Amino acid sequence: MNTLIIWQIYDVVPIMIAMDLLRESLANAPVIWKGDYPYFIHPITDGVPRLDSKVLSAVSELSIEAIDWDDVDLILGIEAMGLPLTSPISVQTGIPLVIARKRKYELDGEVVIDQNTGYSKGSMYLNDINPGEKIVIIDDVLSTGGTLKAIIEGIQRAGAEVKHILVVVEKGPGLEKLKISYPEIKIESLVKLEMDGDKVVLLN
Repeated sequence: MNTLIIWQIYDVVPIMIAMDLLRESLANAPVIWKGDYPYFIHPITDGVPRLDSKVLSAVSELSIEAIDWDDVDLILGIEAMGLPLTSPISVQTGIPLVIARKRKYELDGEVVIDQNTGYSKGSMYLNDINPGEKIVIIDDVLSTGGTLKAIIEGIQRAGAEVKHILVVVEKGPGLEKLKISYPEIKIESLVKLEMDGDKVVLLN
C-alpha cells in the first residue's frame, strides 16, 4: 500500500515518540482490584477505556519496526484483543491475518488447542494455517504464557513454524519461561511492567 494512503487512513505516529506514547498510556491506566490482586485496565489489553488512535498507531509502528518480515507468510492474533492489534499491521505490511478463536468452525484442517492459564481455561481453534508457513504471533499481554504455549504447539501440529512472537505488555514470568522452552523462536515484548499495589510500574 502507498505510504501516503497509510498516513491518510491511520494517525501514524513517528517511531521516535511511539514508545513514549505507549508507556505514558500504560503508566496512567486505571487499576481495579479483584480480591487481593490489582489489575491494570488498558484499551490495548481490555478494549476499555476508549482507545486513542495515536496509541494504536504507536503499537502498530513499534510492532512493524520490531519484526523481521522477510519470509513471513501469516500474522496470527489471539481473540479478543488480537483483532484490533493485528488488523492495522496486516494492512500496512500486506501480510494475511488469521485469528485464534474460542469458537469452533469445523473447517478442514482446524486445530483444537487447550489453553490453561492463571486466568482462564478452555479450548481455542486455529484455522487456515498451512504446512510450511512461517508465522508471526502478535498478542496484547503475556503473564503466565499458558495461552501462547498452547498456540505454539497447535501451530506446530499444523506443520507450520512460529518465527517470532511479539507481545505489547509483559507482566510476570511467562515470557522468560517461553524463551527457555522455545529457544528457536524470537520472543519479546514492547513494554515490561509490574504492579505495586494500585500503581503500574514500568520496568523498561
